[in-house]
Amino acid sequence: MAAIMRERAEKADLASLRAQLERVQGRKLDAPVLPVHPVLSELLPGGGLMPGGVYSLSGATSLLFGLLARPSQDGSWCGIIGMPEVGIEAAERLGVELERLVLVPEPGKRWIAVAATLAEVLPVVAVRPLSRAGNAEISRLSARLRDRGGVMLVQGPWPQAEATLAVSEARWEGLGKGHGYLATRTLTVTSSSKRWPVPRRRTMLLPNLDGTIVSAPEAATVSSWHDRARDIAPAPIRAVG
Repeated sequence: MAAIMRERAEKADLASLRAQLERVQGRKLDAPVLPVHPVLSELLPGGGLMPGGVYSLSGATSLLFGLLARPSQDGSWCGIIGMPEVGIEAAERLGVELERLVLVPEPGKRWIAVAATLAEVLPVVAVRPLSRAGNAEISRLSARLRDRGGVMLVQGPWPQAEATLAVSEARWEGLGKGHGYLATRTLTVTSSSKRWPVPRRRTMLLPNLDGTIVSAPEAATVSSWHDRARDIAPAPIRAVG
């Protein structure tokens, strides 16, 4: 009987601890993540986008599209705020389902209010801050995301981000001596998170020749891929000069 009582007490303690952690983190510990492309999942805690989480991005817009692609394909509506230069064709080429994409190119000074409103109804919201947000505004938006289980992708720094993804060493291939077409882009993405002791880095083709995302081939293979890229013109981006 004593053993049974002790086991029940331990379970009660665990349940209490779990509830406290969920309150602190603002989400259920067993809440499923939104899946992303396998290459990108290696750079995200939990292997996907956590409900209630905010992710800070810097660098190529193609990284943003790569993160939006799988959720939109799986039926999640996504919003993009404050990015008037976003290329719809480029987004579609990287797999974003345009019929489930909401664009607010010019939200004005009330961009954070627009983001909070969209977070009420859209599972994933991407935003480029047009001005500095106050601590109270950030806290209210974070609470809204946690309450709704939404995800926000911020083009720029954000306090207490679940992870920060930065693009470096980006280069396009496919151009000859002043002529040709851009075909593939090789870049390195570094992910820093409070959940990891050291940052993670992955080199990938984003986009690949066919517009998808793939891990960068071994050095011996890269040359042959680039040779093919010079003979293929999947995107009408022509060099001048």
